[in-house]
Amino acid sequence: MNKWYETKGPQSETVLSTRVRLSRNLEDYPFPSRLDSEGKKKVNELVKTAVFEGGNQSLEYFEMKDLTRLQAISLAERHVISPDFTDRKEGAALLISQDESVSIMLCEEDHVKIQAVQSGLALDEVFARCDEIDSLLDSKLNYAFDEKIGYLTSRPTDLGTAMKASVLVHLPALTALGQIPRLASTVSKLGINITGAYGNRIQPAGDIYRVSNCITLGITESTAIANLKSIVLQLVAQEKAAQEKEIKTPSEEDKIYRSLGVLQNARLLSTNEFMELISQVRLGAVNGLVDIPVEDINSLIIEMQPATVSVNNSGLDSITARDARRAELVRDRLKV
Repeated sequence: MNKWYETKGPQSETVLSTRVRLSRNLEDYPFPSRLDSEGKKKVNELVKTAVFEGGNQSLEYFEMKDLTRLQAISLAERHVISPDFTDRKEGAALLISQDESVSIMLCEEDHVKIQAVQSGLALDEVFARCDEIDSLLDSKLNYAFDEKIGYLTSRPTDLGTAMKASVLVHLPALTALGQIPRLASTVSKLGINITGAYGNRIQPAGDIYRVSNCITLGITESTAIANLKSIVLQLVAQEKAAQEKEIKTPSEEDKIYRSLGVLQNARLLSTNEFMELISQVRLGAVNGLVDIPVEDINSLIIEMQPATVSVNNSGLDSITARDARRAELVRDRLKV
């Protein structure tokens, strides 16, 4: 079975993926930060039983303590879990689908964090998958919920819907034109964040940004989804317009082909260098200059992250060895 990131989704020229997370807590138990090991086991068992009795037999259950640190970090690189969850071991658990498009984090900062992710711009579809699991659990468990406030969470900023939706977008032309700070400032007034998805949050590796909602109180899920979708579509339109101008210059075309040449011949590739080069190749692919399917590039971006390279290739005992293996894998995938 293909992983979710190996498929092509709507608006794939600009949008890599869509993710929705719903945070929930059980009324009869303290938040995980104040819950002992035995209490966490009880919560995990309650949720696992509810999921499996509800017919979700395709989900597999893991105890986080049984995973190595590299395996946990690789899950975060593949957008299966949150980065914070990689450090949680005792009492933390995970339910995950085979294609990694659905996961349920247990005893992260909240008792339950339901997540769905899909390639391309698919906010309605991804929310529907989360909502289906949420409704199942709600029918079997006693959620912590207040009629005035909404869902109760460990973070005050998540109160209300307790929903965080985000879209990964590739904005190389807008980045080159220096437009991202202005756009981020504008949409922040509308309750939307734009941050770097890889590396530096201000100047991200690969020109990939996460666009997400930051308002959860006093708003419905459907309104939050609609607002985020509207902003993303505006960013997509602006990026395409910028690319039409930028891509036609000889210097930009040269940069794309040089980047492809390096990736096809390099013997060592650091993560940052790979991300810079693959961003240019992706720009060329979506504009018809490079004959590489965009979904192949998207999967490369995920599979070439450091922990994932190490987990999938045994015997890498140094950063140099990992960089050499990354270069070899990229040459094989992009060979002419």
